[in-house]
Parts: sequence; C-alpha cells; structure tokens
Amino acid sequence: MRSDVSLVADIGGTHARFALVTETGLVRPETYRCADYAGPAEAAKAYLTDLGGDAVPVRGAFAVASVLGGDRVAMTNSPWTFSIEETRQALGLSRLEVINDFTAVALAVPHLEPDHLVTLGGGTALPLRTIAVLGPGTGLGVSALVPCGSSWYPLEAEGGHVTMAAANAREAAILDWLRQRFDHVSAERLLSGQGLVNLYQALSALSGHQAVYSTPDVISGHGLDGSCPICRETIDTFFAMLGTVAGNLALTVGALGGVYLAGGILPRMAEAFRHSGFRARFEAHGRFQPYLAAIPTRLIIHPLPAFVGLAARVRSDDVA
Repeated sequence: MRSDVSLVADIGGTHARFALVTETGLVRPETYRCADYAGPAEAAKAYLTDLGGDAVPVRGAFAVASVLGGDRVAMTNSPWTFSIEETRQALGLSRLEVINDFTAVALAVPHLEPDHLVTLGGGTALPLRTIAVLGPGTGLGVSALVPCGSSWYPLEAEGGHVTMAAANAREAAILDWLRQRFDHVSAERLLSGQGLVNLYQALSALSGHQAVYSTPDVISGHGLDGSCPICRETIDTFFAMLGTVAGNLALTVGALGGVYLAGGILPRMAEAFRHSGFRARFEAHGRFQPYLAAIPTRLIIHPLPAFVGLAARVRSDDVA
C-alpha cells in the first residue's frame, strides 16, 4: 500500500474504531472492543495485522473521549491511559495527533452530505456562523466550530459535564433524587447510555415502582415499543432534557450556523427522536424562543462521522 496512508481511530469508552485514509478516501474501517486490549497501540497493531500487514501508515490522528492536555491521555469512561509519544513510536508513525472525539465530529460537519443528516426543525443556517455539536453515547460529547476566515476552528470542550437544569417540577424531582447518589448531577449523568439507566431508576423510584431493567438497550427498547410506561417516560424525558441542553449550548456559543446532534444513541432511535419533544424544548427559552426557532437542528446519521473529521484533519496542512 502507498506510503501516504494515514491511520485514524475513534476511541470511546467501549469500542475503538480504526480506518485508513488514502488519496481515495476512508477505507477498511473495523471495530475492536477496548476491553480486549491493553491500550490503543495494541488495538491498532491488531487492526493493522488483521489487514494482512500490507498497510504501513506514516501518520495518524486519533479521536478520544477524554480531556486532553500534555502527552498522557486518561480516558474518561475507560480504564485506558496512554502516552501519545509512546503510542506514536510503537506504531512507527512520523506524527500522531490526538484530539477530543467530539472535536472530530465537529470537523466532519462541513464535509457531510445531505443524506447524512435528518433535519429536526428550525430555519436556515447562516453561512460562516458558529456551529454547535453535541450527542449522547457512552458519555455526552460537546463541541463547536467557530468560523476563522474561510475555514473553521474547532473547540475542545467538556460541555457534557455542565450542571443539568430542570425545566419543570418532574425534572426537578428527578434531579433531587439523583443528587442523593451523586455529588454533582451533570448533563452526562442523564444524557448518555448510563444516563438512560440513571433516569429510568429515578423515574421508577418517583413512581413507586421497583426498577427491573439495568441496561440502556433494554430500557430504550421497552420505551420505544410502549411495553413499559416508565421506560416510555424515560425516553420522552431523555429527549426533552437533551433539548434543554442543546438550546443552552446554542445560546452560549451563538450557533446561528446550526446545531448538529451525533453520538451512538440517537441514530438508533432516529424516528422516535424526530417526533419527540426535543425541538419544542430546544426552543423553550422564554424571550429567546424566536432566536432559537430560527436555528436548524440536524441529526447526523453518518455511521462514522468522527472518521470524516479525522480524514479532513490528516489532509490539512496542520498534519501534513
């Protein structure tokens, strides 16, 4: 394989996804369980071995679900910790850049095609205005793109850990119940895979019922098919509270270029999400309802949006 190949990886709390970037685009994506490997270098070597040894990448860009600063990376929702430089050397790369996973998703937005998006309401995005990106998965990722001349500057943010706000008495009771378990009830405590479980447990307790389900897939399944009223309320509340957070983010960064939603959870519930209370709650910000009503919200349904952003990154002059 040609020597201008780059290795890209999207590393979350549960899975590490790898692909190659060549002059023809993204090729040969594969997914590995993080629990099966000691760290990203070992998982990447397994990926390259599985390709048959004919791929020799010369540089790399990894997206990780972690706060970044310095050489050592400690994953937020995974036991993996690693040195960027040691990983670069172990993989024989001339350069390895590590960025936040939702920064990579944000970088993908200008490169997505219309069939990669589901519009959820709002007006028309204004050109070269700030774009907000957020989405629930293992955690709650948040980023934004700020216009910089004719290009974009991505923000590496940790907005998933803002304090969750209640929009009504029921949500206030949910937060009060969760504060008995956590010293800080962040948005991520409710708007993530584990957040679905936390939300279901709180609603079960507040409804006087025993919580009988313990995984987000089971809870969402029973909620979407209507077989469990508490699971149904869990899904409805999840969508509505995500609308609150998305509206707050749009106001905070002035996202007149649009708000894009991603992550591993929403695409699997795209139809229910499209018909949910998300958009109404997004706009429900008092005097600034007209401001938010003009902002389009779109769900990213591309299967690997972080790879699109990473591919753009390795092709840029910054990683040349």
